[in-house]
Amino acid sequence: MIYKRFKDLELSALGMGAMRLPVLEGKDDKIDEKTSAEMTAYAMEHGVNYYDTAWGYHGGNSETVMGKILSEYDRGSYFLATKFPGYDLSNMGKTEEIFAKQQEKLRTDYFDFYLVHNVCELNIDAYLDAGYGTVESLLRLKEQGKIRHLGFSTHGSLETMKRFLDRYGQHMEFCQIQLNYIDWGFQNGAEKVDMLTKLDIPVWVMEPLRGGKLASLPEKEMRKLKELRPGETAAGWAFRFIQSVPQVTVTLSGMSTPEQMKQNIATFEENRPLNEAERKILTDMAEDMVKRIALPCTACRYCTSHCPQQLDIPMLLELYNEHCFTGGGFIAPMALQAVPEDKRPQACLGCRSCEAVCPQQIKISEAMADFSQKLG
Repeated sequence: MIYKRFKDLELSALGMGAMRLPVLEGKDDKIDEKTSAEMTAYAMEHGVNYYDTAWGYHGGNSETVMGKILSEYDRGSYFLATKFPGYDLSNMGKTEEIFAKQQEKLRTDYFDFYLVHNVCELNIDAYLDAGYGTVESLLRLKEQGKIRHLGFSTHGSLETMKRFLDRYGQHMEFCQIQLNYIDWGFQNGAEKVDMLTKLDIPVWVMEPLRGGKLASLPEKEMRKLKELRPGETAAGWAFRFIQSVPQVTVTLSGMSTPEQMKQNIATFEENRPLNEAERKILTDMAEDMVKRIALPCTACRYCTSHCPQQLDIPMLLELYNEHCFTGGGFIAPMALQAVPEDKRPQACLGCRSCEAVCPQQIKISEAMADFSQKLG
């Protein structure tokens, strides 16, 4: 296992994420505890020492199951991470109450790593609200020794990240972002890494395989990659891309089967970052993959001045592209919750005034109608 230095700690470069544990009967909230315990044992035996869970994973059962499994091991033999569930605004103001419950569920007196969960457009105002004092409460818990290292995770925009970092950056010891060779450009991953680097905040990675999308590739793409590295799998290429980003300390993977666990650990037995030529081939491939689905909006904003509803069309198209490429997911719906109802896709009148001035000739009205239908 590769290890990365964080302060005075040696962390396994691969961490076990507990968001996609094996389940029974296809039910997300019914975790297969036996297989999960076997996978954890294999991870422990092969050097994985970082375990990440959260309040909402598996319908609230991930923390409970991981607490039961990890209680069989010496508490000093692994690093445990969980998060404050601010993705649900009803949790605001309950920081210490939820924290105490998490300690109970995970059977621990302290957390090695604790995160402000999913800073995004929906909750940024609440996270910055002094009335709730979420980060301030967590800093008090850190002073009490109940949190060893405090950080945050985000699926938000660059601007949202900046707002949070402007207020609390000096207190954040690490940041967990969605990063892979698709999102290096598609979700401004490169710019996010650069922003964190300038603040000397180490990067933790989630979704390195983009929900499994990068674990298998079309035959044409795989032939091209195998010419360069004959023995590398599609998932291996995605992990090697992350190994090529020096700012990354821990890469989290939500593994659902023992086979995935074994394959991923085998990949992280050695550090084989991509060279510049290999990175270019992969990022070019990513750009082609996105172009097949995403609309080519350049955010010139000619459209917005012609919209009678005053919709932020470039922002809506960006979310539409994300939703289409991912095949659904929570990112776009969550971001739209922060948008007034009369500024959401369904507010489009279909008048096509925007289309008359679009240099890319995007059929914006059709995209808004499709987006509304996809969102239900």
